[in-house]
Amino acid sequence: MKKRVRFYYLTFKAIQNLQNNIMRHLLILLSCSLFLACTPSDKQNSNERLEYAIAIHGGAGVISKDLPADVRDGYLSSLEAALTIGRDHLESGGSSLDAVEKVVQFLEEDPRFNAGRGAVYTNEARHELDASIMDGSTLSAGAVAGVTTVKSPIQLARMVMEKSRHVLMAGPGAESFADEMGVDRVDNSYFNTANRRRQLDRLQETSANLSEEQLYSDKSWQMGTVGAVALDKNGNLAAATSTGGMTNKRFGRVGDSPIIGAGNYANNATCAISATGTGEEFIRHAVAFQISAIMEYTGASLQDAADQVINGKLQPNDGGIIGVSHTGEIAMVFNSPGMFRGAADASGKFEVKIWED
Repeated sequence: MKKRVRFYYLTFKAIQNLQNNIMRHLLILLSCSLFLACTPSDKQNSNERLEYAIAIHGGAGVISKDLPADVRDGYLSSLEAALTIGRDHLESGGSSLDAVEKVVQFLEEDPRFNAGRGAVYTNEARHELDASIMDGSTLSAGAVAGVTTVKSPIQLARMVMEKSRHVLMAGPGAESFADEMGVDRVDNSYFNTANRRRQLDRLQETSANLSEEQLYSDKSWQMGTVGAVALDKNGNLAAATSTGGMTNKRFGRVGDSPIIGAGNYANNATCAISATGTGEEFIRHAVAFQISAIMEYTGASLQDAADQVINGKLQPNDGGIIGVSHTGEIAMVFNSPGMFRGAADASGKFEVKIWED
């Protein structure tokens, strides 16, 4: 830096000593060109990339700050364990695609979260599971919807992406594909938990005399999804999302989690996004893709693009997203009272949270 300052000083003195105006102007132009060439622009600085970054979530919604301490600590401990799995994988040079799948599989097996074992009950007192995964380096994607006996929906979603020519498979057809791929199948009762059953019973008791419009206006029981997004050392992005859907859902309802561009999206040119919230709204607004598009077409940062969509397009309490950009910027934006979430990167960042700071 001192050498650069001395160079500029000597150049300025030389200009002062020149009698020839033409030569003076030429030297001014030359020195300006050298200054611009030697000084990094803001755009260059903004494109500096972290070695790796990861963000995870365990659902957004009405999460009371009066949670018993042991319940709160249990959630934070699970998030820390999941985040550690992803962080360690990326730190060792593993791919972002493997990292997000590993994290989501871990969360699918944790009964605290609404995915896999611990998924909410449908109106018929069973479980219907959805998941999707996307590779930002190729825009390849795979998803499953309405599966009832697949132990790890995110594993099957990756099989759809890598072992078929399709993007989305649903219901019995997806489960037949699981058999072909050797993916573990379980009885639907495997996903049962006492807490989720109490939630269904409580909701059905209180909603017996409500219209469908009244029932769906209460978002406190609608939300719950798990997801992970990551950037690896090779600069590749990936996103994965898995859910049990909405408590008391009917008619084979499918939300945004298995819909590429709504609840899940990854593109190496911009970002990776995983969403959680009121699925119908995330589908209507193509939330995950819209954030990527704003970044691509306006040059906005990930944080600004996510704010525009979550706080500008959606209604309060609709939910939120986690995202990682192609430079390693992390955003975790939500308009609900809380979101189970965590983030880590190569700079040493490692945090898990539930509510706003």
